[in-house]
Amino acid sequence: MSLSLTPETEQRIAHTLNQGQYRSADEVILAALELLEKREQYLAELRQQIEIGSSQIQQGKVTDGELVFSRLLNGLQQQIEDS
Repeated sequence: MSLSLTPETEQRIAHTLNQGQYRSADEVILAALELLEKREQYLAELRQQIEIGSSQIQQGKVTDGELVFSRLLNGLQQQIEDS
C-alpha cells in the first residue's frame, strides 16, 4: 500500500523518529493505530457504562451522592481509629 502524507504529518513522523523510540515510519504509524484502537475500545466501553447508568437512573436505582461520600468518609474514619 502506498500512502500520501501531508508535509505536517511527515514532519511529525520525522520528529517522532528523531526522538529515538521508533526505528521506522512504519513503527510510528503502527503505534499510532494501536493507540487509536485502544481509544476506540475505551470509548465504546465508556458508552456502554453510560448506557447502563442511564438505564439504572430511569429505573430509580440511584443513591444520593452525599450519602455515598458520607459512608465512605465514615468508613475511612473507622479504619483510622482501628489502626
